[in-house]
Amino acid sequence: MRGLTVLSAVAIGVLFLAPMVQAKEVVVSMGSASGRLIFEPKEVTISKGDTVRWKYVKAGPHNVVFDPKKVPAGIDAVALSHKKLISKDDPTYVTKFDKPGEYYYFCTPHKGAGMVGEVTVK
Repeated sequence: MRGLTVLSAVAIGVLFLAPMVQAKEVVVSMGSASGRLIFEPKEVTISKGDTVRWKYVKAGPHNVVFDPKKVPAGIDAVALSHKKLISKDDPTYVTKFDKPGEYYYFCTPHKGAGMVGEVTVK
């Protein structure tokens, strides 16, 4: 019995002393400093539970709209999207991703210019 108690205490200690895995945040620029109509970086890979912060840089206004046909099954692309156009007066959008898969998005006014991006959640 004593061996089991010591083993239990060690297991509990390891659980409490082990570093907690913290979610990370990745920043994606909306527009480049040189004025290009891009998301930078265009593609990001994150872990489940991480967040992406889209930050206004230049050449706006911009938004982040997810393509309903290019998100994981069961994800509401409309609810995930940030349709409001933002500029230097309102510089960021933040989204937490909890479901693995590939999420394709674009800036509505600049999609034709190639302002598209992808978030891959592992």
